[in-house]
Amino acid sequence: MSSATRNPFSMTCCLRALLEDASFTGRSLRITATRPRILSSYQQVRTFAVTPRRMQNETTNKNEDDDVDVDAAAQTITAKYKKLRERDGEEEEEEFQLPVGSRVVPVSPSYFTGNSAFFDSWFTLKDLLYKYQTLPTILPSEVPRTAWRTLPDFRSMAGGTVQASKYKKVRAVLQRLNRIQPDLMPDEVKTVLDNYRRPDFAAMQRRRPKIIDRFGRARAAGRRKTSNAEAYLVEGSGGCYVNGKPLYEMFPRVVDRESILWPLKVTNRVDRYNVWASSRGGGISGQAGAITLAVTKALLTHEPLLKPVLRRAGVITRDPRTVERKKHGKLKARDMPAWVAR
Repeated sequence: MSSATRNPFSMTCCLRALLEDASFTGRSLRITATRPRILSSYQQVRTFAVTPRRMQNETTNKNEDDDVDVDAAAQTITAKYKKLRERDGEEEEEEFQLPVGSRVVPVSPSYFTGNSAFFDSWFTLKDLLYKYQTLPTILPSEVPRTAWRTLPDFRSMAGGTVQASKYKKVRAVLQRLNRIQPDLMPDEVKTVLDNYRRPDFAAMQRRRPKIIDRFGRARAAGRRKTSNAEAYLVEGSGGCYVNGKPLYEMFPRVVDRESILWPLKVTNRVDRYNVWASSRGGGISGQAGAITLAVTKALLTHEPLLKPVLRRAGVITRDPRTVERKKHGKLKARDMPAWVAR
């Protein structure tokens, strides 16, 4: 034992430090001897159940909530650990164990197909078609106009990549289900069809009404191939001008002139309306087809009841045919260069 430890002054300082520490923490010290002044070392005097940092944290919590008085023995690490173990044991649920000889089966039968969401929807549509295929149907021309979800939307619904060919099959089944007579269509079929319809289709159908301006003109636009046309139809004596020129100067061929005036000829309205049109883009035949469609739409604005006659004449629907693009390695779209074996 060193002389500093046996010095009464040093022993007094050590005892004062212990008392200050005890007063700071607010906890009673457990002393191993009754007479501290004759102890051999300072370390034997201070014996704590917990670390000083943990005592400081507990003192702070105690100051925040003075109403809670917990026994000091319950604050030890061992007692807290036992309480936590008992609490976890009470809240712990029993683990589910499969019976012997059993195996896990996927919920969906198409789990291993690579895209179970698509095949589940496909099987659902096929089952509905097989279930209600004997119900009476209506003609395709009498079916209300419906727009189905696009291929990107369908892929997002399926949650993966869907080929365009499979998407066409799905649309074919949807169109067949949509042909069921509306009065006899089951509710589950209506629910499935609503899931595949475009949500913005109702807004698409609301088109701006065609009106006649204060000069008595009806304006309409038409397209054919790469040509665009705009026509104004007003009551008159039968004149027709395209780009400020008479019709025979702008279109020297008789076929093109007959095509432009065909909507007025089939309805016997050639001498009742004047036509002012402007066309751009494409060639002569393309511009003639675009003007024909524009004149038809303008005539329907003046007289909507002529629509059945014009539909039978084949001038209401736009002609979607265009020139097929040229391919690499070929002379034209499909014409290939001559190949000789020798």
